[in-house]
Order: sequence, then structure tokens, then C-alpha cells
Amino acid sequence: MFGRLAAQRLNEIRTAFRRTTQASRSFSTALNYHIDTPDNNPDLPWEFNDANKAKVKEILSFYPSNYKQSAVIPLLDLAQQQNGGWLPVSAMNAVAKVIEVAPIRVYEVATFYTMFNRTKVGKYHLLVCGTTPCMIRGSRGIEEAILKHLGVKRNEVTKDGLFSVGEMECMGCCVNAPMMTVADYSNGSEGYAYNYYEDLTPKRAVEIVEAFRKGEKPPRGTQNLGRINCGPGGGNTTLLGEPKAPPCRDLDAAE
Repeated sequence: MFGRLAAQRLNEIRTAFRRTTQASRSFSTALNYHIDTPDNNPDLPWEFNDANKAKVKEILSFYPSNYKQSAVIPLLDLAQQQNGGWLPVSAMNAVAKVIEVAPIRVYEVATFYTMFNRTKVGKYHLLVCGTTPCMIRGSRGIEEAILKHLGVKRNEVTKDGLFSVGEMECMGCCVNAPMMTVADYSNGSEGYAYNYYEDLTPKRAVEIVEAFRKGEKPPRGTQNLGRINCGPGGGNTTLLGEPKAPPCRDLDAAE
């Protein structure tokens, strides 16, 4: 009796999730199990293209032959680049076949690391940093400006398929907060780029989006013209000359 009730409840849960629209599911933080859909199921064929097969061989050459599984992350990254920014289950199965492990070993990695997307993303996948330094510096306003400009919600893809917007935690460049990264999948794995855009304002963030829409490549890094990389605005106030060499003992005299 309990087994029948449990099975019934499981079917109810599965039915509820199948009714959930694709847009309402987040990208890297999607459900940690797979539900077959017409465009994402293990029966769909998937393999690395000829150019990437050569890259697969190169990646595998970095590891001992009995440790092929160590290549799972770079191979998943390559598969994601080839597939327009997301990993269908058939691509994960292809990676499992290459490194000769059970598919579950690949699923474990793809569901753990948030940079692997298991639902479709835009050709330009925008990720706004939401960690404390960026939030204090106005990252919420930047995200709101982008979402309003594109007419989407977080984790949705624009109707033209060009843009999607998500959140990422700490990009490791807090001195240039607030910031976002743009994963550029517009030219597949050959033209893949992953760039930081720092010292943002809502206005500048929208300008960057429009530059990508036009096919332009806006300058990466700090968007504050008064700064050089991570240097202070207005230029350095200390360390203005060549640093002095540290004093060294005269080892010959010590003898």
C-alpha cells in the first residue's frame, strides 16, 4: 500500500514539473535531475564536430591514458561551446563515451558546477555579479536595467534568441565592482569568448548590450575611462617610481 502511494506521489511530482515552462527554470541551477523534452533527450544524436574532435584528442593528451575521466570538465566546456551555450543530455552522454565512464559520472559534474548550463541560453549569455561588493555598488540596478531593456525576466531568453540574463556569484574582481560577464556563443566554439565588463553603470550596461546586438565587440575590462585596469581613478598616488630592490646580504663577506 505504501509503495503504491509513494509511486502515485512521485508521478504527481513529475507531472507538476512537466507543466513548468522551460523559461521558468534557471540555467545552471536547473533541477538536479533530467526530464526528457523533445529537444533534450538521450535519443537525439550528438557528437563533436570534426574541428572539435581534434581538440578532444589534444585535451585527452594532457592526462594519463588511465585517467581520461580527469578531462570531464574541459570536454563538457567544449561541448557546451559547440552546442550554443548549453548541455543537452545527449552531449553529456557523448562526453561519457569519450572518457569511458558511466554517464552518471558526467551528470554529477554538470549538475554541480554552475557554469554548465542545462537549459538553452542566448547567443550572448549575460551574468551579473550578485555578491556583496557588487550589490553594494549597484549590481541590482544594473540587472534591472538590462532586464527592462530586453523585456525578459532573469533566466529567460529573448524571443530573437540573442540574449539571456542570469546571476553569478563572485567573479573575483571586487575592486572593479559592479560587473558582469558576457559568454559569447554567437560563433560556436571557434569564436567563443568569455569577458568581464567592470565598473558598470545601468546606462553603460545597456550600451554594451546594444553593441553586441549590432555585432560589435565592446572593449572588455573597466568601463571607467579614468582608470587603467584595477588602478585607482585619477592615477596612482603612491608607488610613483621604480621600486627599490630589497636589501641582500653579502654572502661573500659573511664567509
